[in-house]
Amino acid sequence: MARRKIIGVMGGAEATPEVEALAEELGRRIAEAGFTLLTGGRPAGVMEAASRGAKQAQGLVVGILPGPDPDEASKFVDIAIATNLQDARNLANVLSCDVVVACPGGAGTLTEVGMALKNRKPLVLLRFDPGPVKNSAIREGIAVCVKTPAEAMAAVQDFLAKEKK
Repeated sequence: MARRKIIGVMGGAEATPEVEALAEELGRRIAEAGFTLLTGGRPAGVMEAASRGAKQAQGLVVGILPGPDPDEASKFVDIAIATNLQDARNLANVLSCDVVVACPGGAGTLTEVGMALKNRKPLVLLRFDPGPVKNSAIREGIAVCVKTPAEAMAAVQDFLAKEKK
């Protein structure tokens, strides 16, 4: 039996209603495709919205938390991993994923994008522009920019198909 692929959704703890709607749809699509969703696990912003979307489709949600208490996880998280690593847990988030999808966010999301690029993790940028560093990653084929959750899922599938070759 093949290992279930893990798709990480990273994004801001503070998100606009529009960004939360994108993340929720993305989480739902990830679950419908049979993938496991991984987020930062907290009950806030993109993390909460993506997790909620995945649970609407009966998906499995893993949350890697910054603090020591697994009870601080979103109610939509099935597996809460309490690290007590604070922001350093962002590296665990990225390295645990087969593909990383970055939604709009702040400095924490930017560090996760940088870690994904540094570790050559396939990266889908969903309405998130980390600046000029993305240009070389796009040229190298490890990052793509998209505007919708449907485009994000198509990019995830493309990255996973390349991985099989």
